Amino acid sequence: MLERDISRREVKITLQNGEIIENYETDVPFESALFFYIDSKPIHVVASLDEATKTIYIITAYVPSITHFYEDLKTRR
Repeated sequence: MLERDISRREVKITLQNGEIIENYETDVPFESALFFYIDSKPIHVVASLDEATKTIYIITAYVPSITHFYEDLKTRR
């Protein structure tokens, strides 16, 4: 996150207000999902939830690129 200039605040806002654009139900040890939100800039966050401990794991956070996503920044090329 620091290398990509993404703050904890931006990640938190993305998880709280963002749209799930992909689900990764076969991920282990926990299912994960790709969240999308635009605040000051568009952000993707991949996170998973351990239901037993109510712990959220942030796997990655990045600013999506039109190299990998269409102009809506939600749909993969």
